[in-house]
Amino acid sequence: MMIRKKISMAAWLLVWFCWGMGIGQVAAQYKTDFLLTGLQNEQLKTSVEQSLTALLTEFNTAQAAGRSLQWDVPALQGKLSEQAIASLRALWANSPFRCTETEVIEKCLQTPSGYQVRNIPLIMMPLDKENYQDDLYQELVVNLDRDGTISEVYFSIGMHLYSKVIRSNITVTDLRRRQVILDFVENFRTAYNRKDLPFLGQVFSDDALIITGKQIKSVKNDGGITLDKSFEYKRQTKAEYLANLKGVFSRNKVIKVIFDDIKVVKHPVKDYYYGVTLKQGWRSDTYSDVGYVFLLIDFKDEMNPMIHVRTWQPEKYDDGTEVPESKIFSLSDFEC
Repeated sequence: MMIRKKISMAAWLLVWFCWGMGIGQVAAQYKTDFLLTGLQNEQLKTSVEQSLTALLTEFNTAQAAGRSLQWDVPALQGKLSEQAIASLRALWANSPFRCTETEVIEKCLQTPSGYQVRNIPLIMMPLDKENYQDDLYQELVVNLDRDGTISEVYFSIGMHLYSKVIRSNITVTDLRRRQVILDFVENFRTAYNRKDLPFLGQVFSDDALIITGKQIKSVKNDGGITLDKSFEYKRQTKAEYLANLKGVFSRNKVIKVIFDDIKVVKHPVKDYYYGVTLKQGWRSDTYSDVGYVFLLIDFKDEMNPMIHVRTWQPEKYDDGTEVPESKIFSLSDFEC
């Protein structure tokens, strides 16, 4: 159960007002204490608490001072992997953040590779204030190895989506697999926010099928009847997709990807294959849309999942009507 010591509403309003006015000292610099539950090893528990307290306090101090993150804090020495440092630097470059709570208490979850802490609250301070004044609240996920070193950090999907998937299974084995899937989906989403081309290049198989769809303009026949709405599809190779994405990343200061819905379906025959359908919101400096992303993911190597298929379709037709579920790509549309 999540317990938090909230700051006052007045303090929240101060954060919002000062950020909107461009005031560097957004709020008083203060320490955020992190307390952990659910970890029986007291020595490890204390070490993780110290590391996360130091990390959140560094977020607060760096954001208020308008500087980059620094890792020379004694409590962080040797406690951050190179991957975690690179992820934090990339996220910070687009939108610095802070924790506006003086105390955070969260449960430690066990994972196949170590431990995980979820629901760490952050307030984003985007560099592009004019176009990004909503959805400033994010929650951070921290993965740790068995020694307590912070191995990965990324933004979480909504707790309602996480719970929806976790609670929709029966067997213990499938529960563990679903945890791995959700961790991958969250990291996949954050990869776009941090413009992480190397990660995306790693998770797409070399022969990945990448499809984007757009509506074919509706036409009327001689009887004045509008023909069924349909899509035409463009197929890209992995190399083409990544090359286009590189251009998108270079043209936009900020990329923001969110997932509003998620559906996970296990392949009926191949145990390691899952179809994941996501309702995705995309926003950047030059473009925004809402659509459905389908991923066919191979989890045979759980530490290195591989995407074999990625599709995208708009949420609505040009006339504003929603695309029916039967028209959205799913696991049954592909052979594997």
